[in-house]
Amino acid sequence: MAEVRAEMVANVWKVVVSEGDTVSDGDTLVILESMKMEIPVLAEDDGTVSKLKVAEGDVIQEGDLIAVIE
Repeated sequence: MAEVRAEMVANVWKVVVSEGDTVSDGDTLVILESMKMEIPVLAEDDGTVSKLKVAEGDVIQEGDLIAVIE
């Protein structure tokens, strides 16, 4: 199991995956927006998205859980 966490305060600009989706290492899960830059959040393991904890438009803080991959 891998927990994907936010590395900075940002807005969730776009959610690319859904719960139940199969992802590979390097796939984009969500795209964050901070200071007018788009920052992709990538899967670090192969697996299935078991939990997705953010929605488009959310404001997340550093360390917040974005997704869980199993």
